[in-house]
Amino acid sequence: MNTIDFISKILWPPLWEGLGVTLRLIVLAIPLGYIGGVLIASGRVYGNKLISSFCAIYTLFFRGTPLLVQLFILYFALPSINIYLSPFVAAVTGFTLCSAAYHSEYIRGAIQSIKIGQMMAAEAIGMTKLQAVLSIILPQALRRSIPGCSNEIIYLVKYSSLAFMVAVIELTGAGKIIAARYFEYTLVFSVVGAIYLFMVSFVTLALHNLEKKLAIPGIGR
Repeated sequence: MNTIDFISKILWPPLWEGLGVTLRLIVLAIPLGYIGGVLIASGRVYGNKLISSFCAIYTLFFRGTPLLVQLFILYFALPSINIYLSPFVAAVTGFTLCSAAYHSEYIRGAIQSIKIGQMMAAEAIGMTKLQAVLSIILPQALRRSIPGCSNEIIYLVKYSSLAFMVAVIELTGAGKIIAARYFEYTLVFSVVGAIYLFMVSFVTLALHNLEKKLAIPGIGR
């Protein structure tokens, strides 16, 4: 069997199915991780001592431990306390929790870059702290945090391949199964790598266009 027939008839069908799983993982984890990052960052900056401390510990744990260890805890360790997650749910949960920790640091930095005078001015005209944060501070901070958060989204696309370690047959997992069955490691992982390169390039372009569209006039140029 020649290379083209191998790719089209044997390799591509399972890779296509695995790609669908990878895309579902990414589509769920990206928005959930981003929303979690906003909440953690806001809690750390504006929360009381208890909330701020919890957010700081959360960030320290999920940024300080390997994602693979976190996935193993969710999938293999939680059943010991009668908490059972399916492989897919464990993967999405792990990606979301880890991504939220990284997003939170980018967003926290952006929040703290907003001059305190804006909060004081908002309170001076009768706005509550919550109203000021939601209407004035966060809209600016989220726009400023786009470059940093874009990096985390790109990382998430790539480390979605770790889902295979908790029995989710995504793109890399499907490739590994075919490579081991036919001993075509170079060809299989070259194709898998090309698919990831295409996905990352597409996401990078989309995020770059979003950054340009939402850029704050007079900042960054």
